[in-house]
This record gives sequence, C-alpha cells and structure tokens, in this order.
Amino acid sequence: MAAPRRKASKAAPSTGRPSREEAHDAIRTLIRWAGDDPRREGLLETPDRVARAWEEMFAGYNQDPVAFLRGTFEEIEGYDEMVILRDIRVESHCEHHLMPIVGTVHIAYLPEKRVVGISKLARLIDVYAKRLQIQEKLTAQIANSLNDVLKPRGVGVIVNAVHHCMTTRGVHKTGVSMVTSQMLGAFRDDARTRREFLAIVNGGANSRES
Repeated sequence: MAAPRRKASKAAPSTGRPSREEAHDAIRTLIRWAGDDPRREGLLETPDRVARAWEEMFAGYNQDPVAFLRGTFEEIEGYDEMVILRDIRVESHCEHHLMPIVGTVHIAYLPEKRVVGISKLARLIDVYAKRLQIQEKLTAQIANSLNDVLKPRGVGVIVNAVHHCMTTRGVHKTGVSMVTSQMLGAFRDDARTRREFLAIVNGGANSRES
C-alpha cells in the first residue's frame, strides 16, 4: 500500500523590509557570532550605528536612476562632440562578501539632441553603486541607463576599482585593481571614437587623436 503523500509545506509569507529593531537584533547576533558581547559598553550603540551606516551605503535601493536623468537640455547649439566626465569616485559593496569596492568611473557619450547636467551623471553612478554589486553589472547598468534615457549616438563607461574582498581577505593581493568597460553605439562600432575616449581618459584632455 502506497504511503500517503505529504502536503507540500508553504513558504512563510514575506513580511517586507525588516524593522530597525530586527536589524539591530541581527547585528547583535553577528557580534556574538564573532565572539564578542554586544552588551558591553563599547558595543551598546554599535547596532544602531551599523544600521544607520547601511542606510547610507545602500541608499540606492530607494532611488530611481532614471529620475536623475530626466532633467535634460536640448538647447545645445548643434554641439555633437564627445562629453566626458572622468575620475568620478565610486564606492560600492560586493554582493558576495559585503566588502567595499572603491575606485573611479569614466563616462562619455556623444549627444544626439540632448545633454544632461554633469552632477546627474555622478548621481547616476551612486544610485547603482549604493547597492550590492558586482563590477561588471555596475558598469553595464550605468551605460544602459544613460543610453536608454538620452538616446545618444554612443556611450562609453570604464570602471577601475579595488575589491577589498580580494585585498583584505582571501588571497590578500594588494595593489590589484579590476577594469571593466561597456561601449555602446559609436563607441563600440567606431574604433576612432573609442580610441579618442581611451586617450582622454588615460592621458588627459589634450590627448585627442589627430
């Protein structure tokens, strides 16, 4: 006689984002797991400090990257040359070990009819950086958002960053940085455009191809 089939257990319903007190309890648990006592004087305020730090470091989950690019300008007097913002500091955290990723981003685009304020480019980077990330995805998200909203003739993004999950733990290899790039439109299809972008990023504003 066949054994009666068990009913599949239902997953507990999601309760949404944990409360601040639940976050504090989780941090206390990790402190205990590390071997310390969260009740001692020096650690009493640590759970709240860590929770507030996480609110800042992962603020990108509450922000819309497209919103930062909506304020574009069409009165550009026919300007159709490359727009570059380089050496933008980026601070993110890897989704594998929650360790810092710190480096620089270089952005370029060839406007079709619209340009965007340069501060908006820096804010676009922060929206995606202030989430759990891998560098490859971060690079693509920045480039794709700029391409989708501005509809330029091309977009180029280069990210050069140090991963602390590699330098301060694991293999402990210092002095190593990771470089990723995403080239769209003219930056992918036109070698001269791509070379000009790379020359300016690597050699300065006067390193334009003749």
